[in-house]
Amino acid sequence: MKKINKYFFIITLSFIFFENSFATQPYLFVQQTADEASEALNKRLSREDKMKKLMIIAKKTVDIKGIGFYSLGKHRKGLGEEEKKEYIEIFEQYFLKSFSSRLAEYTDPKIRVDSQKVLNEKYTMVSSVLLATKEKPEIKIDWRVITKNPDKPLIIDVIIEGVSLAKVQREEFNSIIQNKDGDINALLLNLKEFISKD
Repeated sequence: MKKINKYFFIITLSFIFFENSFATQPYLFVQQTADEASEALNKRLSREDKMKKLMIIAKKTVDIKGIGFYSLGKHRKGLGEEEKKEYIEIFEQYFLKSFSSRLAEYTDPKIRVDSQKVLNEKYTMVSSVLLATKEKPEIKIDWRVITKNPDKPLIIDVIIEGVSLAKVQREEFNSIIQNKDGDINALLLNLKEFISKD
């Protein structure tokens, strides 16, 4: 019986070790995500089909809800649960369309991941470069990745040449709301108009 318990203990330890060793590293996650997006854009697909593929990629790799609430900033505090739910539903549609439509303009972009820096147990910054082409120069891109669950990292922000896209969006949303005396419905209307455009 002691021998069986000993082997069970060793097998359990091995399982824990291998499970942790196969946790997705943030830099590999970013490289795989970038490669998947590049592959989708490299195919001879219509713009609409490319956007659909990019939306699928974004849904599984981006913390859309987290970005949505961050973008809302201080205005989140004034919302009830139903209002938050409505906002996130609209924001997701807005984000996916905005993200995919911008990226669909690229043809076979190549991203090289260079390094990663653990900021704390929750976040890791991954540094990469969008390689230069004949038409466009090299662009430095940093990715802030949530690593609270090491088996399911998620992108929470992209910093292009030092400019945080999440912060820019937060400032834009705040400006829209402030211009309407703090009425968040002005933002929702703005997002809905963008979603409805062809």
